[in-house]
Amino acid sequence: MKNILKIGIVFTAVLAMVSCADKDSPNYQYMPNMYFPVGYETYQQVDFLPSGSEALQPAENTISRGWLPYEFANDLAGKDMARLQASPLDSLNAEANLAKGKELYDIYCAICHGANGAGQGTLVKREKILGVPSYADVARNITVGSTYHTIYYGLNSMGSYAGQLNFEERWQVAEYVMKLKQDLTK
Repeated sequence: MKNILKIGIVFTAVLAMVSCADKDSPNYQYMPNMYFPVGYETYQQVDFLPSGSEALQPAENTISRGWLPYEFANDLAGKDMARLQASPLDSLNAEANLAKGKELYDIYCAICHGANGAGQGTLVKREKILGVPSYADVARNITVGSTYHTIYYGLNSMGSYAGQLNFEERWQVAEYVMKLKQDLTK
């Protein structure tokens, strides 16, 4: 009796191994999405939304969290109007704003404009970029509002930094630029 039981167990084990070794039919996958991801295009028709509608669009006239619209256009008239704009930052916290503005200026601006704003940054000295003016240039007539406008949209060969700096950081850098201008004109 024991021999028959042992033969039955061995036969079952061999049968199980042989049945798993069939290369023509793959094994059953418990969660196939773990092995083969299902990719969805952003605005394609999908079956899990009501009536197969497309992915939902944001409501009209909404803005992204953390982003504020800028009221001036990217043209000469917009820049002239921005020139008259004052900084909305808290004047009681001016020292902290200038310290943060200096930190951000050193990261993003000093490579071209120089540490003191004289237009002699590392890239200018190496002649990688030419024509970076000094903040002390009287003909430029820069203000805190026009500096913010330039940071937001860019000007000439300088690109926009609106993607790198948020609303408050752009104003902090603009205020620091005005401090550099004041230091250069003394």
